[in-house]
Amino acid sequence: MKNKLYLFLILLAAATAQAQEPVVVSAWKEVFKGPVSPDKRDQWLADLKSWRERQRTQIKYNDILYANPKLQWVKHTFIDVQMMAHDRYFYDPVTRKYTVTKYLNDLKKRYGGIDAVLIWPTYPNIGVDNRNQYDLTANMPGGKAAVKQMIKDFKANGVRVFFPIMIWDHGTQRIKQTMPEALVKEMKDLGADGLNGDTMSGVSDDFYGFAKSENYPLAFQPELSLKDLKMIEWNTLSWGYFWGYEHDPGISIYKWFEPKHQVNITNRWATNKTDDLQYAFFNGIGYNTWENVWAIWNQIPERDAESIRRISAIYHQFPDVWSNADWEPYIKTEQKGVFASKFPDANKTIYTLVNRDSTDANGTQITLPYIAGQKYWDLWNGKEIVPQISGSNAALNFKIEGYGFGAVLVANGTAKPATLTAFLTKMAVMSKRGLKTYSASWEPATQQMLPIAKTKLAVKQPAGMLRIPAVKGYNFESVGVMIEGNELPPAVGVQHSWESHPARSQKHSMDIASFYIDQYPVTNKQFKTFLTATGYQPTDSHNFLKDWFKGIYAEGEAELPVTWVSLADARAYAKWAGKRLPHEWEWQYAAQGTDGRVYPWGNDNNKANYPPADTARAMRKPTAVNAYPQGASPFGVIDLIGNIWQWTDEYHDEHSRTAILKGSSYYHAQTSGWYFPPALELTKYGKYLLMAPSIDRARTIGFRCVADAQ
Repeated sequence: MKNKLYLFLILLAAATAQAQEPVVVSAWKEVFKGPVSPDKRDQWLADLKSWRERQRTQIKYNDILYANPKLQWVKHTFIDVQMMAHDRYFYDPVTRKYTVTKYLNDLKKRYGGIDAVLIWPTYPNIGVDNRNQYDLTANMPGGKAAVKQMIKDFKANGVRVFFPIMIWDHGTQRIKQTMPEALVKEMKDLGADGLNGDTMSGVSDDFYGFAKSENYPLAFQPELSLKDLKMIEWNTLSWGYFWGYEHDPGISIYKWFEPKHQVNITNRWATNKTDDLQYAFFNGIGYNTWENVWAIWNQIPERDAESIRRISAIYHQFPDVWSNADWEPYIKTEQKGVFASKFPDANKTIYTLVNRDSTDANGTQITLPYIAGQKYWDLWNGKEIVPQISGSNAALNFKIEGYGFGAVLVANGTAKPATLTAFLTKMAVMSKRGLKTYSASWEPATQQMLPIAKTKLAVKQPAGMLRIPAVKGYNFESVGVMIEGNELPPAVGVQHSWESHPARSQKHSMDIASFYIDQYPVTNKQFKTFLTATGYQPTDSHNFLKDWFKGIYAEGEAELPVTWVSLADARAYAKWAGKRLPHEWEWQYAAQGTDGRVYPWGNDNNKANYPPADTARAMRKPTAVNAYPQGASPFGVIDLIGNIWQWTDEYHDEHSRTAILKGSSYYHAQTSGWYFPPALELTKYGKYLLMAPSIDRARTIGFRCVADAQ
């Protein structure tokens, strides 16, 4: 009886020990907490391994996709980037060429380059009219043929290409196929490599099913945490998002569950990337170098860029070791604040180390079992380590900078291969300069407004225009309706001349000289007159006057505002007419007067004063410009809100061009809050990203002109 009781207690104790669940931290539940103390590490690791086996058994995990030869590149996608298709380093609207080499050379120069690119032509512009996510990809300059070649150019440079899934895009133009079928077939046709699931908690298995039926192995990468671990089977990549960094680094749950799964840490608004990079290196996972965030340039500081360069070099020198199933975090270290992980394979082992403290760590960093014939190399500093042997232990001495990194290679003592010699030489050159000598400071990219030349001063009132009197101390207040981007300065907005950085809202007292403004937006009839007189034809003509047929608008639509015109088209018309486009504040003053009213007629939203909203996916055409005279401003300006967006100022920095749209439009896409928002109030504006006329033109965007007055 005593023996049975004794055996029962032993089994109970063992079961209790094995039942310990790893502690999950971070808002997105993607990170395990480390051991509570060094002496608890072995039990903690045992719990992690036990958890992994239980979960795999429970969901009947199948890793067949990770064995697919056509997807082996996934585990080598160490550095990727989300890139706005509107980035000026990526496309030149003057030469009408994709500048892939220019784009990649910039990244290579600053932080060593990338393995994959996520090209983003959709949000935040989607919803300005009813073009869906497929239309916007098709509307990229040059059309399908140019996009295919652009993808080939990336792949020729060893860079894989992703496009996004706008899973919420159910309010724009309908498609005949389901979204998974349409997107998979589109990616196959274009030759792209993967799909990123915007707002998706795991790309659903119907996408994987269609890729399988098309015999086209796409890689899937959701934005958010997976709904369940089963989805790791076909979501071969993921983002590490908002991990809530602690001093002791956490363990990537997905990396631990499936070491061949590639996680790329993503923290777009952070201006200091040290936490991101240390957590990545500790886990042997990748990083997303997202800098162009909805046309705000959040450049990686020099120090972090240099860290990425060195981490990437180590990753690529030993590309397969990081996905080894036997990796172990929290290897015992000798210095306070230094943490290490172990990545073994058949004939070598690499240890990654991070110093989470601000002070340098000197002396012995790690003590390993001594095996005769083994050699040790300090990969971060590019030199061999002579160990201090004490009995059965080998102590490895080297320095790790405050908030820095370290890496050790342990291998047998056979002749050092030439590739390793060359690599160590390269790392030795890089490490001559410590990370602390690189600037960690961050400053917002400066934006400038594109100058608008004054017109010839009008001596008398031009036909169809109204005189707006000069004003002293006009209180210009405006706020952007952009969906996100308030986290940091600069916000997702624009930088006026009186501001130190881009901002969402503006408030400024200013003097405005007298000018004339078109009483109505430019109509189809007026634009046709311009075409007849000048023979104007844009070099990039895709979508130009898309609602016209054979160069003429439909019968009965002469007084509709002209749309499907780019900024360049509008400026060409204005120049021919002896006019110009208005500044944002001129447009607003002409619409508002001096009493700060919210709408042209006052402060109440009287829906009888502007066209009704169109929420249908098919989308009607705009309304005649003279249909709502009761919506006039204090100066008599008509059709200011609720019919079409109207071009005003353009802003640019080194990487982006954007336009300020005023007046809002009649089209309001439904089913999602991610579509381009309306801005009916005069004190609001929309920020529209510019790439090329082909994609910039929209059914809901037109313009009106101004002329300077004596």
